[in-house]
Amino acid sequence: MKTYDIAALPGDGVGKEVVSSAIEVIGALSDVHGGLAFRFTEFPWNCDYYMEHETMMPPDAMKTLAQFEGVFLGAVGNPAIVPDHVSLWGMLIKIRREFELSINMRPAKKVRGIESPLVNPKSFDLVVVRENSEGEYSEVGGRIHRGADEMAIQNAIFTRKATERAIRFAFELAGKRNKHVTSATKSNGIYHSMPFWDEVFTEVAKEYPDIESRSNHIDALAAFFVTKPYDFDVIVASNLFGDVLTDIGSAIMGSIGIAPSANINLSGKYPSMFEPVHGSAPDIAGKGVANPIGQIWTAKLMLDHFGEEELGRELLTIIEDATEAGIKTPDIGGRSTTAEVTEEICSRIRKKG
Repeated sequence: MKTYDIAALPGDGVGKEVVSSAIEVIGALSDVHGGLAFRFTEFPWNCDYYMEHETMMPPDAMKTLAQFEGVFLGAVGNPAIVPDHVSLWGMLIKIRREFELSINMRPAKKVRGIESPLVNPKSFDLVVVRENSEGEYSEVGGRIHRGADEMAIQNAIFTRKATERAIRFAFELAGKRNKHVTSATKSNGIYHSMPFWDEVFTEVAKEYPDIESRSNHIDALAAFFVTKPYDFDVIVASNLFGDVLTDIGSAIMGSIGIAPSANINLSGKYPSMFEPVHGSAPDIAGKGVANPIGQIWTAKLMLDHFGEEELGRELLTIIEDATEAGIKTPDIGGRSTTAEVTEEICSRIRKKG
């Protein structure tokens, strides 16, 4: 039997509920498959851990996580007790940076049974590939002076290596999908980094003559996500632009609660990390109404990463079968609980198996 060892980090708030749901679903899939198993080891690192130890994770946490084949994260953050910048940089960003998770991949599609806020969404199905290691989210910069003379400088860092890596990943992904890549740029307003991005995009595109490519300025592209998302296949973007576009992608699907993501280490040196797009939602934590679909769809991305793409497609189909049957949490217009949605998906997996 093929067994994958996964570190589970439920984190804070609803993360604890939805990770448990997704693990239950993965267990049902494994039982039906017969030749595949996932072994999850859970770690209690979160804001409560910080309150007790004054750190989000123990000193040897990264060494511990590096021994696993993947990291399955729920949600991090509880601003009532720990400032967001402390929890974020102490755990999520730390893992992304130290494990060289240079690619963030977030799909968005019209999900059967879930109403999009768009009047005519058609059957859009797109993926945003976000450069995940530098760009506008670099740590380079600083502050100087006080009062009226106070100044803050934030430097965006774009290296050829990271830029080309993200763009090439997007073209390779498009080759498996609908053979179209759109680049998010702003070279008419950002003087150095975006013309550089455009140059690298043009160079890489020449290596993929069978894949259609184009560039859109980010402001127009954001509007197109709302007016005609069905025109897109794979979109490649810088760290900031990708972050903005994927939140729009979540919104046009109908809820951020269903949106998944994968943080990919391309070299295999470190484990990749899989997390839903939503936050810890402390306002609904413990009420049993958190939407588990974002975490379960994230498990689908983990299956894809391990080469189990057929199983991943089957899982996404079953998720949509459940939502189309009306088994949905309140955030997407249903009345079901977290447990009921989870059980429905597990039941359909067993029946299909």
